[in-house]
Amino acid sequence: MLAGCSAAPLPELKPSLPTAWRNLPADARPPQADLRDWWKALGDPQLDGLVDRALGNNLELAQAAERLRAARILNGHRHDNYLPSLSLRTNDVIDPDTSASFFVVGFDALWELPLFGTWTNAGRVAQGQENQARAALDGARVSLVAEVARRWIELRTAQQQLAGLNAMRDAAQEKLRLTELRERLQLSPASEVARAQAELARAQAALAEPNQAIVASAQQLAVLLGQNEPDDVWLEPGPQPQLGDWRVTHAPGDLLRTRPEIAAAEAEVLRAAGEAGLSQADVYPHLGIGTSLQWSTNIARNHRVHTGEGIFSIGPVIDMPLFDWGQRQAAADAKGHQLQAAVLAYRQAVLQGVAEVETAMGDLEQSRSRETSLQSALDALDRSTAGARKRAELNLASTLDVQDSLLEQQRAQLELVNARAARDLAYVSLYKALGGAPLNTDNTAAATHTKATR
Repeated sequence: MLAGCSAAPLPELKPSLPTAWRNLPADARPPQADLRDWWKALGDPQLDGLVDRALGNNLELAQAAERLRAARILNGHRHDNYLPSLSLRTNDVIDPDTSASFFVVGFDALWELPLFGTWTNAGRVAQGQENQARAALDGARVSLVAEVARRWIELRTAQQQLAGLNAMRDAAQEKLRLTELRERLQLSPASEVARAQAELARAQAALAEPNQAIVASAQQLAVLLGQNEPDDVWLEPGPQPQLGDWRVTHAPGDLLRTRPEIAAAEAEVLRAAGEAGLSQADVYPHLGIGTSLQWSTNIARNHRVHTGEGIFSIGPVIDMPLFDWGQRQAAADAKGHQLQAAVLAYRQAVLQGVAEVETAMGDLEQSRSRETSLQSALDALDRSTAGARKRAELNLASTLDVQDSLLEQQRAQLELVNARAARDLAYVSLYKALGGAPLNTDNTAAATHTKATR
């Protein structure tokens, strides 16, 4: 009996987690961003407010929450099939000789014994489905926070790009005016005017791209926040989010705790193990206890038939497979292979998570180095532009030299804006790979209860 009630142990999961991150800089000691509030390192209060609003209003997140509630309800009834059941039924029966007809009413009770691990495996299937729904909710939350941060960074970056391109257009326009003036004074050839006109035209054309990015980013933010139109305040130019001196110094090696994709893969292993156990149990007899209590009354009778009867019965219920061409065993074998596939998928999810974190760390460090270099270049061009203006004031240089210097300065500023955005986006990618997002208190409590019961 003990053997009949036992279930096969769960497969052992041995993820190959790194002992140390290869792309993690070892010499930095700046403050850290928490996995639950990582976006606050960008230092943008408006972004903080957008994340809070998105977590409360996003429709995809609400859908995932409803699916988790549904899975929890079903999980609460995971063992009902192996508890005594009672049903009421009625029927009308006519004797074969058409001498009478009976109205039958009765109660049927059945209790299938949960042998061969069916009790445990049914719980595994239901718990695996709930865990998958919880992982899907956490994954939706992680993706939502990352996407809000990404869209906001792209919006602010496009606004900064537009401001820089407008400054370049103004400088090109002034350069064209000065070049035309020099041509009228026969100090410059017509070809110089043509080049200045082409430079102004390119500067005008470049304005289209950031304008399009502003519209697209604002509209996508509205969708993420569950609203039809973007807020007007978003379209007002503002500062670009910046990490400043922040550098990653450590990251949790325990990806099993934070990454929803790995949690979902682990839940799939649990569910597949339960289904494999139930399929194996179907190979053996199903045993139970049944009982029935019925009353009948003759509703169309002649003088030879009694008016009514009641009867009670109880006994074992046995469903024993004898010959089915190997279908049940084939189903059990197939479920066993699906379980092995789920184990391999779990290991693949761990490897993929490690690879994404390593890649994001490398991108973040390289973009930080590029931003630092471009900031130094811009500082040097600022000094060069100031010198050009001073020489022009002293009539030691042409005002055209000042415009050329301004254009070079704005190009460097645009490169810095793009580098800063690339670093911000690499930061977002890193914490998305780590599974960073605020966890729902109810979900965290449920996960703790699940680990305790297992």
